Amino acid sequence: MAFAVFRPIQVLPRIALAPGYSFTDQDGNRLTSEDMRGSLTLYTFSYSRCEAPCPDPSRYFQSIQNDVAQIETDGIPIKLVTVSFDPAYDTPAVLTDYARRLDANPATWRFATGDPDQLKNVIGNGFRVYYNPEADGRYTFDSAFALVDGWGILRATYRDAPDPEIVRRDIGLIVTETRNSTVVNRYAYEAAHLFLCYPR
Repeated sequence: MAFAVFRPIQVLPRIALAPGYSFTDQDGNRLTSEDMRGSLTLYTFSYSRCEAPCPDPSRYFQSIQNDVAQIETDGIPIKLVTVSFDPAYDTPAVLTDYARRLDANPATWRFATGDPDQLKNVIGNGFRVYYNPEADGRYTFDSAFALVDGWGILRATYRDAPDPEIVRRDIGLIVTETRNSTVVNRYAYEAAHLFLCYPR
């Protein structure tokens, strides 16, 4: 009871196992969920022809990519991945141009797409993000983001453009949990998850 009331440790929820995938990135190389193991990965979902008034969530990545790179993570890499749900148009060459327009750092920010059925399964069923093609080639979609830890577990979801401070806080909580979940302290962190000691 005291643990639940005083919440001496705060953790992010373990929402679910993030979906597995095998996509093609902007360089024409295979990008899989296993490539992200050991990294903190922030995902978003969009397409290259998303122009105003379309609220391209990749613009948010453009605004925070330098800030995220400065977060102290005890050596855990932070990756950004934009998944396009428009594979017929968003070829590797188009995604390369899209990345260039956004000044994306290729060392940390990848762009990928894949088979339409797999995209529906990963984005819709896995990340619970809605998108739908329109007759004019545009898409109706949720502006959404997902934070996955180094074990491939979905730890946070955000709608629209989240407050950068919240994202930094959430990354910090995962880093702290990773650093402190030693043999002795592991039980305390498991208790924090058991008693839902989540940040407010």
